[in-house]
Amino acid sequence: MGRKFNVVSAIGLLSILATDSGFAQGKPHSTQRRPHVINQQNGGQFRGVQRERFYRLSPEDQQTFRKNAERWLQMSPEERTLMRKREQVRQERIRGEAEAVIRDSGLRLDPTKRDLFQERYLQERRIIDRELRQEYETRRQQQLERLKREFQPPENSPRGAATSAPSLSTPPRR
Repeated sequence: MGRKFNVVSAIGLLSILATDSGFAQGKPHSTQRRPHVINQQNGGQFRGVQRERFYRLSPEDQQTFRKNAERWLQMSPEERTLMRKREQVRQERIRGEAEAVIRDSGLRLDPTKRDLFQERYLQERRIIDRELRQEYETRRQQQLERLKREFQPPENSPRGAATSAPSLSTPPRR
């Protein structure tokens, strides 16, 4: 489930980036003019900003972005719409959490500082989420290696020979 969640999260993030940057092809969903359309007509200034953001990413993040972009382009319009909706729901939930943090902290912020607080909260949240995903993946790989060793038939036994089931001395960690 962890790998599937990573892919879904990454694709969801890509869908938001794609929607904002004009990366996704197709008609806009509303009649309101989008900023990227206006900026593309003004010499592609918005694309320049997006390109700068891309090059500020680490090489690993750039590679991830490229892979996700390829997946995005291979999705059907229905899948893209579903991913956009999922990402919108996720963003709303996180914004709600940021609002709750502000409310629970007792801070009284003007709208500008409130926006800055929320953006900073979201940045820190992304960092923590990434670290947790990496930790989870590392632990999952360690568990897989342990299970491979545990269930690997002994070197000196002929292939296909019945082996005894490994003992379960300790319950799996959660």
